[in-house]
Amino acid sequence: MTSETITMHNQAVVSDTRILVACADVAYGATLANFMESAGMETERCIDAAGVLRLISRRDFDVVVLDLGLADDGDIDLITFVQQQNPATQLVLLFDLTQLERAIEGIRSGAFFYLPQSCKPSEVAFVVEKARRNRRMEHALDAYEQHVFEELVGHTPEMQRVVDMIRKVAPTDSTVLLLGESGTGKEVLANTLHRLSRRRHMPFIAINCAALPETLLESEMFGHVKGAFTGADHDKHGLFEEADGGTLFLDEIGDMSPITQAKLLRVLQNGEIRPVGATTAKRVNVRVLAATNRNLIESVKNYTFREDLYFRLNVVQIRIPPLRERMDALPTLVTHFLARANQQYDKRVLGFDEHAMSLLQHYEFPGNVRELESIVAHSVIMAEDHYIHAHDLPDQVRRGATPRLELPFKAEHNGKRFLSLSEVEARHIAHVLEQLGGNQTLAAKHLGISRSTLWRKMNEYNIPREAR
Repeated sequence: MTSETITMHNQAVVSDTRILVACADVAYGATLANFMESAGMETERCIDAAGVLRLISRRDFDVVVLDLGLADDGDIDLITFVQQQNPATQLVLLFDLTQLERAIEGIRSGAFFYLPQSCKPSEVAFVVEKARRNRRMEHALDAYEQHVFEELVGHTPEMQRVVDMIRKVAPTDSTVLLLGESGTGKEVLANTLHRLSRRRHMPFIAINCAALPETLLESEMFGHVKGAFTGADHDKHGLFEEADGGTLFLDEIGDMSPITQAKLLRVLQNGEIRPVGATTAKRVNVRVLAATNRNLIESVKNYTFREDLYFRLNVVQIRIPPLRERMDALPTLVTHFLARANQQYDKRVLGFDEHAMSLLQHYEFPGNVRELESIVAHSVIMAEDHYIHAHDLPDQVRRGATPRLELPFKAEHNGKRFLSLSEVEARHIAHVLEQLGGNQTLAAKHLGISRSTLWRKMNEYNIPREAR
């Protein structure tokens, strides 16, 4: 059949909604298009796969109503093609009774809905309207997710490059290799990639490859059949099957054994898994995201990581800088973790006082974002009023950071930088202790405070032990 493309416009209604009706049945397709135009939607129509390819390449559509008979006509998978051209496009699939399994597979691939071709035009139009609203909502959610993520990661040039890469790769099905020190937030980033993808409504499953021994990891990832090994008294689905249609995040992939690496490579190449002990393979549709804090190039050189698997995973590589290189994100992260800790521990802490925040800002965070979350949780638990003070912080933070107690004459003239009361107090206490040879009893007397109050303030202001 030759390609035929018919453009139809509703002159009475101006609409920003564009619908493509791709249906081999000319009369049915025209009826669908006319019905949707009467509802104020702009429609275009085609009757074969070539028409779909041409129209999708020319412009974006909010919704594509796709006859599965066209999707299986030719060498190109039209469902994949439409999604790759514009991942935000919503797909509504029309099927006959022989294509039910294909329709279900289309849903797993990210299609919005499927309907039998015997449906009334009003029923199809109802689903199309739902799909249109879903696209608008997902667009708003994407923008919100992007904004929240940008605030949490910071605005350094390197992190803005990370954000830009996420924006580009998230809507695709590309594998992504996430690199960075432990605790930098690789799983959070992987989850963000999933939530910004068209797979967001399907499972996101994470596994730490370093946490399980080789035999258990293989069974956990690919499943096993009854009798495959001692203790296998029933068939078990692996994580690839559980994540079918969604995303599987493989953390610490650099610790994966060579045997499991080979099996993973087979999945990435063929989209098939073979459970332990099984004689046949199963097809799965899973997007794989991987992460490691190892230098995989060195591992390849040392023959501990397969080179072919490295290149399969390394389609897009994103390096996440450590927290110490993006401290501009610290206030937002602290607010985020503070809200979480308040809810978890039923507290009402409003924030960190100036000195406590200064200590955080001068701490190196060897454990990165994960350590910051623990520090905030610790501080919330220790806090006795609505604000976190220096003495509420963990010892390593108070020992590992020294507050900036600049003298007034060192402040910038134009900036008019003045000492805060806490800085003045800390400096005065340190000076008195120094003049009295570290005698805390005499110092407390001259300062007009109790010995216990002096001890607390020394801890709060992180006054060095040698000054005591």
